[in-house]
Amino acid sequence: MISDELKKIISTFESQGVMNFLDPASEEQISQFEKKNGIRLPEKYREWLRFSDGGEFFLPAGTQMYGVAHLPLIDVADEGCPDDKHIVVGRMCNGDPVMYEKGSETFAIYFPDEGKIGNGLVYNDYFDFLNDLYDVLGIAEDED
Repeated sequence: MISDELKKIISTFESQGVMNFLDPASEEQISQFEKKNGIRLPEKYREWLRFSDGGEFFLPAGTQMYGVAHLPLIDVADEGCPDDKHIVVGRMCNGDPVMYEKGSETFAIYFPDEGKIGNGLVYNDYFDFLNDLYDVLGIAEDED
């Protein structure tokens, strides 16, 4: 079951552009992935995986998120990760990693060319990231 908060995000996404939501991962698949990799995924990301195990947003040029049961899978040893405190769970259209900080709900976008996390691109949780994604991709309508 998904929360009203996530239902609202999904509804907004569907009105903003073309999305490719994958089939959900089961709680068992998520737990097995975590056990196999010795990690605990953030709660709101786990909720997303139970709705869509990865997926692509704002096609054709948007963001790709990884899953635990459907390809592409989260690679806990992703070489695009800046350190061992983070795990890459997706990529922006330009290849910049979307990652979360282990032991927290915090998500961020990392700029490998600059060797740092983007200013203003650290989010309290996965839903905050999703809510900001339209603007981050620069496809929001200009407001007068």
